[in-house]
Amino acid sequence: MLSRLHSGSVRAKLVAMALATTFAALLTTSISMLVYDLTTFQQNWIDDLTTQAEIVATVSAPAVGFNDPAAARQNLALLRVRPQIQQGAIYAANGAIFAAYAEAGADVPPLPARPGPPGPAVEGGRMVVYHPIMENGERVGTVYLSARYRLMERLVSYATILGVVTMASLLLAAVVATRLQQSITRPLRAVTEVARAVMQRRDFSLRVEHHHDELHGASYPEGGKGARHSGEIGTLVDAFNDMLAEIGRRANALQEANLTLEREMAVRQGAERALLLADRRKDEFLATLAHELRNPLAPLRTGLDIMRLNGGDPAASLRARGVMERQLKQMVRLVDDLLDVSRINTGKLTIRRENLELHAVVANALEIARPFIDAQGHDLAVHLPPGPVHLLGDTTRLAQVLSNLLNNAARYTPHGGHIVLSADVGAEGRLHICVADDGIGIAPGMLADIFEMFVQADASLERSSQGLGVGLSLARRLVELHDGTLEAASEGQGKGSTFTVTLPVLAEVPQAAERPAPGLAGDRHYRILLVDDNEDFVNAIGGLLRTLGHTVHVCHDGPQALAAAEGFAPDFAFLDIGLPGLNGYDLARALRAVPALGRTMMIAVTGWGQQKDRDLAFEAGFEEHLVKPVSVEQILAILAGHREGVAIADR
Repeated sequence: MLSRLHSGSVRAKLVAMALATTFAALLTTSISMLVYDLTTFQQNWIDDLTTQAEIVATVSAPAVGFNDPAAARQNLALLRVRPQIQQGAIYAANGAIFAAYAEAGADVPPLPARPGPPGPAVEGGRMVVYHPIMENGERVGTVYLSARYRLMERLVSYATILGVVTMASLLLAAVVATRLQQSITRPLRAVTEVARAVMQRRDFSLRVEHHHDELHGASYPEGGKGARHSGEIGTLVDAFNDMLAEIGRRANALQEANLTLEREMAVRQGAERALLLADRRKDEFLATLAHELRNPLAPLRTGLDIMRLNGGDPAASLRARGVMERQLKQMVRLVDDLLDVSRINTGKLTIRRENLELHAVVANALEIARPFIDAQGHDLAVHLPPGPVHLLGDTTRLAQVLSNLLNNAARYTPHGGHIVLSADVGAEGRLHICVADDGIGIAPGMLADIFEMFVQADASLERSSQGLGVGLSLARRLVELHDGTLEAASEGQGKGSTFTVTLPVLAEVPQAAERPAPGLAGDRHYRILLVDDNEDFVNAIGGLLRTLGHTVHVCHDGPQALAAAEGFAPDFAFLDIGLPGLNGYDLARALRAVPALGRTMMIAVTGWGQQKDRDLAFEAGFEEHLVKPVSVEQILAILAGHREGVAIADR
């Protein structure tokens, strides 16, 4: 109780003090009265029972003297008018029982065989008394009486009364103390509440104000005018308010200084961290990029040397061309990944949504990834649903996702491993595509970071895998653009890994209009204008197109192309953007202004592949946009898809 009293409020302490004082006084009084009552009660019982024994002894003396037990029993029988006396007896001079009495139905112990010493005694919750019977100064017998001694009943009854009186007194004292202590505790409680609010909210504008001639907790904005108080407690409240005002002014000044310092430190630290991180990432990226670009450049140079030194060996030249084609595709893939990274960082990576079928997407992905998988000696198993599964998305991008996952599995699986590509449609109506391998696996700590840009599962110098560490990041972003998810799972290093792509499935498949498949334009010959300042590239493409029967005119700058275009009247114009003298955008606008070139299809060929570059090309009048390096298959596909151009044979 003392610990609670020390930790409680002033109000509670005052009330507790008043109640404790009252309770102590009541308890002392109650104990004193109880002791006095019990002592008086016991003495009254002794006096009453002794008097009864004396009366019985007086009236029974003749019966004992004349040896008349019947008269003695009659005298004892008169005790029935006193129900408290349960048992009685008269003993003869020799100590034998002369007459006896017991209350009807009472549970009484046997009578003592011999009388005890004269006087009262308490035995087993009963009060007994022995009194001598005197006749002519001679003791002729003894009277024995036994009565109920209800001391405990008296104690409980009296204690109950005292308890009720004590509780009522304490309740009344609590009410009176509560009313009296308010004049003291109310202003103190107001100060306490304001102090607690200031500590919790750090708001030094709070104040204790005067209201209805009594203080209570309240607050008003700093600078408000509160009444000055009289008395000791009023002086305490005024001093407390003045202290809060001064602390508030100093705290505001200190807080403003700290905020200014924190902002300056945060800006400096953020700039320092950004510079360090950017520098480290730049070094890591440049080192990785240099390494990955040197890998295909070495076989390309070796292939050129083979073709130069062994030009007379067709088989060696054919093998060299195969190696060069594969390495060139690797370089193109690296450049495409870098362009996609740029689009992701600028938020301009978009997809074309159209109805597509799962088997076609998987076939495109396998066409891209199978050569690398076969070169690694892996066993590839494909398990697809037997029926068609229709999706809404970009065929090229989804094939890129699956080919990235397959290449990733092949890259991080030792030679002769096993790769499984499986797909099924779940009960929730979503497609699950899994690419699983038994390769090096992923450490548990890497699962959360494996999809970050430039992060690779095997970053050691001894790794045999290639890549910039952007494939998985690109794959996840492309899947998310299709409203799907890409997740990785692995039991640990050396236990393989599983990548799961989840995509929504089309519930209703729209009927697509049938379009004839484009050919290779082998049956039609066109007039083609090639404009590029890279002479090796444009001359090589021009010579290849001439071998296919097309009429080709090559220019290496913008003014030369503009001067030759009207007289040449090309069906197709492949224009580089970064041309000397006149850039590709201005050249396209100028060509569109020539009436004779109204049916010319213009295609932009550039190393810039962001969406803004495509938009600029279309605004300038281009109808297609190709990103370097451009393959002859892309040019032939554009020629094959053209149905409105005029062939040379028709002119």
